[in-house]
Amino acid sequence: MGLFDKIKQAFTGNKAEEKVPEAQQETTEKYDAGLKKSRQTFGEKINALFANFRTVDEAFFDDLEEMLIESDVGYETALKISDALREEVKLKNVKRTDEVSQVIVQKLVDIYGEAGEKEDNTLHYAEEGPTVFLFVGVNGAGKTTTVGKLAHRLQSQGKKVLLAAADTFRAGAIEQLQEWGKRDQVPVIASAAGSDPASVVYDAVEATIAQQADVLLVDTAGRLQNKVNLMKELEKIKRVIQKELPNAPQEVLLVLDATTGQNALSQAKQFNETTQVSGIVLTKLDGTAKGGIVLAIRNELHIPVKLVGLGEQMDDLQDFKPDEFVYGLFKGLIAPTKAAQSEDSDAVKATEDNAQTTPTDTHDPEK
Repeated sequence: MGLFDKIKQAFTGNKAEEKVPEAQQETTEKYDAGLKKSRQTFGEKINALFANFRTVDEAFFDDLEEMLIESDVGYETALKISDALREEVKLKNVKRTDEVSQVIVQKLVDIYGEAGEKEDNTLHYAEEGPTVFLFVGVNGAGKTTTVGKLAHRLQSQGKKVLLAAADTFRAGAIEQLQEWGKRDQVPVIASAAGSDPASVVYDAVEATIAQQADVLLVDTAGRLQNKVNLMKELEKIKRVIQKELPNAPQEVLLVLDATTGQNALSQAKQFNETTQVSGIVLTKLDGTAKGGIVLAIRNELHIPVKLVGLGEQMDDLQDFKPDEFVYGLFKGLIAPTKAAQSEDSDAVKATEDNAQTTPTDTHDPEK
């Protein structure tokens, strides 16, 4: 069964008898709520597109491509969907707008599934000794907040965590991480503002080894306007880490602000060109209508999204669940399957038949 069919079953089938684990249900609800703005906006754009066209012609496909690009699914993805839809229209003679809408969503899901078919969305930890996660990204993307929230999660799992305040140039960055440390009850290794970031990381690695900590989370600077210097700085930090821990860092996580849409994709390309990014953290997904950027990242960069921010609470930093994301993004845009409609119809008919044949006299003849 394909991903598209699973979505149909999940949102349009008969779920009355399904027993969903409480934790899974909570995750589904977070994704559902976090992607509400993106889902509504995407649905509105599809409806507006069909309101302007009575036939599926070349002008329709041009507007479709523009609509998809505006939805932040990416230029390459938009062209792929448009080309695939052209073929589908020819093969199946699709004309009705509701049918075309279904094909658009199906192609989005198919391309999404193909791009992430062999994708590893899990965070990797060291087999022996401490794990190091290096967080990179531009200022304002949410690196420090992400570090703080992940520290809280790891601490609650019983892991001993240390934080390294290697963003030594941004005003208030050290103090912000120290505040998170107090909140999480996690030690923060820091130095004076303007210090060499690599020296801070060296001290943090030494402390991690000495204290036998499980995980070190490193917050770094993000001055993309000084791109060359920034990338050299990140490389120096990695060398310092690997001098003491040759297999670290286990993850280089690029933190992107989902509200910036295509700018986030551009940032991902720049960082990926100069440093080995192992995964994406997409923040502020709940506050934007640009959730389609995940499709662009997967299809164009092939970098796995590993964590997503779905709210402002401590536990709203979630592991990225591809199926939950697609369900949340396209819920309500997919029509019921014929089988589901048939089952619903049969269920209604059976209820009516039972109502007609059930005796109203409750007297027991044996009494």
